[in-house]
Amino acid sequence: MATHVDPITLAVVRGALETTQREMTLTLEKTGRSSVFNLAHDYSNALFDHFPEMILQGQDIPIHLGSLIPAMKAVAEFFDGDIQEGDVIYHNDPAYKGSHILDCCMYKPVFYKGELVFWTVCKGHLTDIGGPVPAGYNPDAKEIYAEGLRIPPVKLWEQGKPRKDVINLLLTNMRARRDQEGDINAQYGACRVGERNLIALLDKYGVDTVKACIAELKDMADRQMRSLIRDVPDGVYHGSAMLEDAGHGFGEMEITSTITVTGDQLHIAVQSPPQIPYFINSYEGNSLSGVYLGLMMFAQLPPPYNEGLYRCVTVDLGEKGTLCNAVEPAPHVNCTTTPMETLTDAVRQALEQAAPERVTASWGHASGINIAGMDPRSGEQYVTMVLASIISGAGATQVMDGWHAVGPLCCFGALSSGDVELLEYSYPIIIHRYGLLQDSGGAGKYRGGSGTAWEVEPRDHEMQVIAFGEGRQIATLGAAGAENRLLEPKLGKLVVDRADGQQVHKHNTMLTIKPGERVTNINPGGGGYGPAFERDPKAVLEDVRNDLVSLEAAELEYGVALNPDCLSVNWAETERLRG
Repeated sequence: MATHVDPITLAVVRGALETTQREMTLTLEKTGRSSVFNLAHDYSNALFDHFPEMILQGQDIPIHLGSLIPAMKAVAEFFDGDIQEGDVIYHNDPAYKGSHILDCCMYKPVFYKGELVFWTVCKGHLTDIGGPVPAGYNPDAKEIYAEGLRIPPVKLWEQGKPRKDVINLLLTNMRARRDQEGDINAQYGACRVGERNLIALLDKYGVDTVKACIAELKDMADRQMRSLIRDVPDGVYHGSAMLEDAGHGFGEMEITSTITVTGDQLHIAVQSPPQIPYFINSYEGNSLSGVYLGLMMFAQLPPPYNEGLYRCVTVDLGEKGTLCNAVEPAPHVNCTTTPMETLTDAVRQALEQAAPERVTASWGHASGINIAGMDPRSGEQYVTMVLASIISGAGATQVMDGWHAVGPLCCFGALSSGDVELLEYSYPIIIHRYGLLQDSGGAGKYRGGSGTAWEVEPRDHEMQVIAFGEGRQIATLGAAGAENRLLEPKLGKLVVDRADGQQVHKHNTMLTIKPGERVTNINPGGGGYGPAFERDPKAVLEDVRNDLVSLEAAELEYGVALNPDCLSVNWAETERLRG
């Protein structure tokens, strides 16, 4: 017989679960060793029940969270019948539904009086995973074996005792061992904190009451999603987005989605080209994250966020061996940005055909750099993913401009760039510029958020730079009739200033930078919403005065003429331009 749960108890248990997840996140921030953890917050935490189904996801990195659902099931199935109290399991392999091998995930079963009740789960981006290229992004990889260390489900702690041999095996294959060891320990601490809080919750309310509350929270999410889908007219809807030519001879590729709405059921079918010998193939777990992000951008539902959201949603990623349903030995490390963000756009566009009133513009796609070298201050090797370098702009909505410098799409505002001073303290670099870019936001009635430029120079040593991503040929997608007429400032690029004065533009490449030379990574802004000629001329004036929009773009994209002092609008000329 089901246990009845009163609303007050439900609210208290829900609050305890949310607090547990937040405390896990705070633990990672305060104890992580690398800048990817303690500055950029490139990690995510979630709680699962014994089924295992996700009962709570944090407001973390979307590309992590969707893939956790199938990955948790794959890990539990692998160790079925051999899950003991005190075990800790580690995993990163996309063949076992992981996202990409840099996102390493820790799973801790939580037992209460001998019964498996919960799992605490922590996924984080390690700054290195071995392989031929520091930080893991190898644009020359033709197969997954050339990218780094694959970790199938393996126990790092067994019945409370650390497997020192296994832990040492992993760390021995990673650069900057101290950072990786510190981050793995931080993950362990976060899982232990989650376990402690959950056991305290069970002590207070008992297993039956807590399970009943969790069942109701999943049902609540299910009801909200079904209610939304019922409001969408039944039918079949299509969306597509282009994946730009990455410069390695594969050309542009199209990803399409077909959405079928029937009552309160939603089916999402994805079509993509055959997988290629290049690092942008996406395995199943990662692609599910892209699909779910497109769905949630459209749905915009309030919490709770748990696996109940997806009971009425089915997904078909297409034929095995394709770009969005890759199989071994496809290389894949760049998949969490490319093609995941293009897949998200394709899904979102199909859903917006179904309900145009919910339309939003896309966020800037990720294009960033990793750096590595020998720190002359300590004589130790360093390696890191510079997450500050991938910060782009948010898309505009039906009612407001996009936010500046909060992207990219795959992280959806959960990523932090960190303080410039702390990055310079941690690594032997000088950051010469980090700021917003004029005209980078998509033009529209509501303007897209601005992208950023991040410029770096190595100090007293040669530095490796690995560039990856997209948004360098195709501007961020707008919505509801938004159109860009000034394209170049809205594209990302990598600019290399050599010591001899030569300036080189590159992307998806590896290079070496010497002292006196600089690399600038330029990120696209978000997409605009609505026709740009409908933007309030006074808002355009304000953008010009804030250096967000140039005089050229004011006239060309927005049809707004300003008086020579740039303090007022020339209304007669504006009327002529817009006419």
